[in-house]
Order: sequence, then C-alpha cells, then structure tokens
Amino acid sequence: MDGIAKKGGEKKDKLVSMKFKLLRVIIPIVIIMVGVLVLFSYQISRKLLEDSSHEMLELSVSKQATQIEAWLDANLASFNMAKQSIEAAKPDSQSLQALLDGYYGFNSNFANGIYIASQDGSVFKASQSDITINNPAESVWYKQGLTRKNMAYTSAYKNEDGNDVVSASGILSDGSGQLKVIAADLSIDKISIIVNSFIDMEGAHAFLVEKDTRKIIAHRNSSIISTSLADNKEDKFYNGVNSKFENEDFTYSSVEDNMTVFEEIEGTDWILVSYVPKSLVLADVNALRAKLVIIGVVLILVLCVIIDRTIIIMIRPVGKITDTIITMSSGDFTVDAGVKGRDEIALMGRSVKQFTSSMREMLKDIHNISGQLSEQAWNSDTISSRLYSSAQTQANSMSELNTTVDQLSISVNEIAENATKLAMVVTDTHEDSSRLDEKMKDTVAASDKGRADMQKIGAAMQDISNSINELNIAVDKVGEASEEITKIVAFIGEIADETNLLSFNASIEAARAGEMGRGFAVVAAQIGQLAQNSTDSVGSITKLIDEIRGLVNNAVTQAGTSSRNIDESSKLIYTAVETFDIIYKNIEETNEMIAHMISKVGEVDEVATTVAAISEEQAASSDEILATSENMVVQANSISDNSYKVAEDSKVLAETAERLSKQINTFKI
Repeated sequence: MDGIAKKGGEKKDKLVSMKFKLLRVIIPIVIIMVGVLVLFSYQISRKLLEDSSHEMLELSVSKQATQIEAWLDANLASFNMAKQSIEAAKPDSQSLQALLDGYYGFNSNFANGIYIASQDGSVFKASQSDITINNPAESVWYKQGLTRKNMAYTSAYKNEDGNDVVSASGILSDGSGQLKVIAADLSIDKISIIVNSFIDMEGAHAFLVEKDTRKIIAHRNSSIISTSLADNKEDKFYNGVNSKFENEDFTYSSVEDNMTVFEEIEGTDWILVSYVPKSLVLADVNALRAKLVIIGVVLILVLCVIIDRTIIIMIRPVGKITDTIITMSSGDFTVDAGVKGRDEIALMGRSVKQFTSSMREMLKDIHNISGQLSEQAWNSDTISSRLYSSAQTQANSMSELNTTVDQLSISVNEIAENATKLAMVVTDTHEDSSRLDEKMKDTVAASDKGRADMQKIGAAMQDISNSINELNIAVDKVGEASEEITKIVAFIGEIADETNLLSFNASIEAARAGEMGRGFAVVAAQIGQLAQNSTDSVGSITKLIDEIRGLVNNAVTQAGTSSRNIDESSKLIYTAVETFDIIYKNIEETNEMIAHMISKVGEVDEVATTVAAISEEQAASSDEILATSENMVVQANSISDNSYKVAEDSKVLAETAERLSKQINTFKI
C-alpha cells in the first residue's frame, strides 16, 4: 500500500490538466488555420489586383500607342501632301520660296514649316524660319531621306540649333534635275507631351525609347531625354529595362518591383514603355491584409474563450471518473462514479462502475485461488527439486559419453584423412606410371628408329669406303698421266732448244748474205722468238706438273688416311648397331615390367579409393554421432538448467502466492 501511495503521489505531482493539453493542441491549430485563411485571402486579392492592374496598364499603353501613331500619321500625311503639291507644281526658285513661306506657321507641330536641301548643298526654307542648316549633306534627315521616296520619320537627334527633334524626310522629285531632300521637324517636347498626356492609369508613367539605339526619345523628366538606357546604370529600373532591350524581350514583366509593359509604335522603331510601381497598385490590398490580420487575431481570442468554456463543461464528468479511479488505485473498490448522461463520458462512467463490480467479484475469486495456488506451489517445489537432481545426474553421464564419442570421432577422422592421402598418392603414382608407360613406348620407338638409322649409316660408310678406293685408283692414274706429260714437255723443250739454235745459225747466214738475206733474217728472228717462248712455256708447264704431282701425292695420302678412318668408323658403327640391339631388347623388357606394374598400381588405387570412401563414410557417421551426442549433452544441460529454474520458480511461486494472499486482503470489497 505504501508503494502504491508513493506511486500515486508521484503521478499527482506530475499531473498535467487535460484542459491545458487540449488548449495546447487546439489553439495552435486555430491560429494556423486563421493565418492560412488570411494569407490565402491576401494572395487571391493580390493576384486579382495584379491581373486587373496588368490589363489596365496594357489598355493604357495601347491607347497611348494608338494616340502617338495617329498624331505621327496625321503629321506625316501633312508632310506628304506638301511634298506632292511641290512635286506637282514643279516650281522655279521664286515659286518654291513662296510655297515654303506658305507652310511656315501652317501647323504648330512643325512651326518652322518645310525645308529642302539639294545635292550641291543649296538649302531652301521659309523666309521667317530660324532653323540653322549649314551642312545638310552630313545631317541625319538628309542621309536618311536619300534612302526613301516617300517621307518617313528619322531617328531622334539634336539639330544644329541644339534642339531634340525627329524629322520626316524623303526624296523630292520636282523636275529640276537635281537630287533634293524635303524634310520637316517635329519637336521631341511635343512627343513627350503626347506620351505623358494619354496615361489613363493612375500612378503610371511612360517613356519612349528607340529600339536600335536604346535612346530615350520622350520622358516626363527632360534631363534624361536623348540619353541612352545604358547611360542610366545607377538606376536599377532603367538597367532592368536595358536588359529587356538587349534580349529583345518585350513581354510583360516585373522590373525592380514595377509592373512594366512594352508597346511598339507602328511605322517607327520606337518602343513605348509604361510602368507603375507595385507598391502603389498593392496599397489597398496591403491595407486589407492589415485588416484581415486584426480580424484574425480577434477571432483567435474569441475562439480561445469559447474553446476554454467548452472544454471545462466537457471534462467536468471526466474529473469525477478520475477521482473514482484514483480511489480504486488505493485499493478501495466500494466507490461509484455516478456519471449521468448519454455521451461517451457517461458511457465511460458506466463502464468504470461495471469494472468495479467485476473487480470485486474477481478479487473474491483470487483470494480463494491464492490459497490453493500456495499449496500447489510448495508441492511443485518438492517435485522440481527431485527432478533437478535426476537431470543433473543425466547431464554428467551424457557429458562423459560425449567425451568418449569425441575421441572416437577424432580417431576415425585421422584414419579417413590418412586413407584419403593414400588414395591420392596411389592415384598420383598410377598417373605417373601411365605417363612413364607412354615415355617407355616412345623410347622403344626411338631406339628402334636409332638402330635402323645406325644400320643405314653403316651401309653409307661402306659406300664411302668404296668411293675412296676408287678415288685412289683414279689418283694413281692421274699420277701416271702426269709422268707422261712431263716426258712430252721435256721433249718439246729439247725441240725448242734445237729450233733456237737453228734460228741463231740462220741469222748468221742471213747476215752473211747481206741485202739478199735480210728477209730470211727476219724469219729467223721470229722463229728464234717462237722457240724462246716455247722454252719459257715448257718451264711453266713443268712447274705446274710438279705442283700437280705434289697435290696428287697429298690426295693419295689423305685418301689412304680417310679410307683407314672410314674402316675404323664402320667397325664402330657396327659395334653401335649391336649395342642398340641390346638396348632395344632391354627397353622392351622394361616396358613389359612397367605395364605389369601399372596394372598392379591400378588395383592398389581401386583398393585405396574404396578404403578412403569407407573411411570418409565412417568419419561422417562419427561426426553425426558426435553432433547427436553434443546435442544430447546440450539437451541434458538444458533439462538440468530448466529443472533448476523450475525449482527456483516453484519457490518464487510459493512466496508469490503468499504475497498475493496478503495483497488481496488489503482490498475493500
């Protein structure tokens, strides 16, 4: 009871009112909803006002453009009419001057009237005109007038008098044979007045800009007329308009918080820019926003008061139910909620009343059952103690059995590993034997081929020996022939010596004969020369024959040596052939032994593989037995632990049953 009281006290200290919780949730939601409503209303109003202002600004600038176009067209029509009149009259100088004087002051828009310049620099204007034209060929109106037959407007420029004007100019065909340009000036001030006088929208402003040069033609501020948009970089609005011109984007947009529209003036390269500050347009809607905020704050305060009173009325029955529950939490179930009505809170009160009745009946049953539970708990404690003792004994036995099975599994696994290694070794040996058998077969084939090759070499050596013998015979014959040649050459030498002697004697006789023997002396000299050449040739031939004889003797000696070497090699080859025969027979016998060994190794391989498979099966079986044994040990330990827990829980249950009986006695039913 003390513990319950303390807990109840702690809850009371930390109690937060339901009213506060509801207000904390509802009031922010109401504030957000009202804020969203105000913001939504403001945005819709602002969008509608902006769209309306945009349409009004578009209508205003369209009307301005129409007025400017009409004014320009009316003036241009007057200029063209004057031009056509002059061209139709084809006047001389005096008549032309009279016509120009007649147009002076004819229209206030071009008070100085019309003026003309010819190709030779001559200028024709009204006598009363004070316009200055010194160098017409270099002026804007003259250059641009040369490019068109009908009069059209030029770009804005400062004339020689320093005035900002726009001219209408064109070629004049008056029949004089000279190239002439007719022109008339319109003051920029006049255009500015027109631009600023037709603005329908309150607070809006407009100015006129040349599209190509971005020069400001007309503006309510005369100080920036004839300046370029790019010259006004310090003004963010003009800088933004300049960017629009650079991109040739003339659609509606907001430029520096100014609603801005662009309208092209037909027949010119002018753009009319009209703008109105958003702050001016949205002034009313901003005032409406302030009013909406005030109304929203008032509504929030009123709603907060209403919600507060409603919550108080709604949660009053909840307070009664709360008191009833707090009383029940202290153990007193004799209380009654006593809430009336048909709403959810009344249903809650009736449910609490039913709960107290049910709790009273339940506590009576628990009181009766707790006594029985206590008696059964002590009996369970006794049985669980005995069960724990038996389970402990079983766990010890299973642990010893698991140790034995573990040792058996280790031994079987070692046998399986060794058997597997043996099978792998035998398999490798079988594979090596197979490769050895293949190598021995290759060796047998190679030795058989070597024996055949050695037999062929022996036959070839025999043929070489026979050839050497035939060569010796031929060399002997060459030696005999050289001896014969030597004898013949010696004989020729003797003949040459005798012929030389006869030639010498004939020369002597020719000398004795004198003039008659001169021809014979020449013949004798030639014969002597021929004999001398023959003697020299015989010497050379004898020398060559001696060298040939020496070579033949060397050849005979080398042939004899080669014949002896070949005979010895033939003997060695025949000996090698016999050795090859012995090797071939030994290799064949070795090959048969290896084949027999391979068949035996194959049988050993089969036996080793079978043993390894059986060992692996036994190892797997022993692993399964070991796993089963370990599982049984785990189960036995689990049973022992659970028995211990059951015994402990039985004691706790008995003690709890006693405490439950004491706690039940504290309730009032």
